[in-house]
Amino acid sequence: MKWKRIKPYGYLLPSFLIISLFQVYPLIKVFTMAFYTKFNYIKDEVYEVGFDNFKTVLTDEGFYKAIYNTFKFVLMSVPLSIIISLLIAVLLNKKIRFKKLFTSIYFIPFVTSTVAMATIWKWIFHSEFGLLNLLLNKIGLHGNEFLTDSNWTMPMLVLISLWKGLGYKIIIFLAGLQNIDEKYYLAAKIDGASKRKSFFHITLPLLMPSIFFVSITTTIGCFKIFDEIFILYNKGAGPLDSGLTIVYYVFDKFYMRWQFATASAAAFILFIIIAVFTYLQFKVIRRFKYYEE
Repeated sequence: MKWKRIKPYGYLLPSFLIISLFQVYPLIKVFTMAFYTKFNYIKDEVYEVGFDNFKTVLTDEGFYKAIYNTFKFVLMSVPLSIIISLLIAVLLNKKIRFKKLFTSIYFIPFVTSTVAMATIWKWIFHSEFGLLNLLLNKIGLHGNEFLTDSNWTMPMLVLISLWKGLGYKIIIFLAGLQNIDEKYYLAAKIDGASKRKSFFHITLPLLMPSIFFVSITTTIGCFKIFDEIFILYNKGAGPLDSGLTIVYYVFDKFYMRWQFATASAAAFILFIIIAVFTYLQFKVIRRFKYYEE
């Protein structure tokens, strides 16, 4: 009997060890390093601790620039990606031809390497040899310096983010839509409800668990944007630091300037921000009754 009770934990042990080694331990290490004020990084020896690193980060104009850019990206990208993916999922949920083909096409960018994807988009937005400017010139419009104009940084990043994450969200929404019992729509049709009313009073409320899950994962992913910026701007933060995000700020402090403790403090602040946003989303979603008890 004891073996049967222990056996399930044996199956979980490899995953637990991997998660502990590559996620839990680094998180704890980042938290503790954020308080190091005098230390030897190579020998892992700490001489003094304090809050100086947090003071340095919170008085740095670059960090507030990074927060502004990150929040701007999140507020632009998250609602758009949810709305667009939900609409496409609703269309794909209907009886249309080549349904599986369209689903696969939308999902391909999600499994594509971020580096390869960003490299392709970098070529598309190139001012001289880019595909986008070539098409604009063909139809008589003047091309733009997309990669050197700070005004285009956020729209480009949002577009890339939408393109990459659309397939994953569509799959989640499709799964949610297919779990909605058809009897609700039949009852609404008998009562004379229009398709619009059925969507807002049946589909959306019953799809709230999927919307909530996608909202959480998308928000966390948008807060951690880095790879696209790193590739698009040749390891830079874009023109006039228009692509400087919190994760890029951490990268710059850690790898470029070797300010390990400062980078750790900034990373921990990012963790707090994401935790607060997640908590607020939980609080908001609990106000909605989206399934039958």
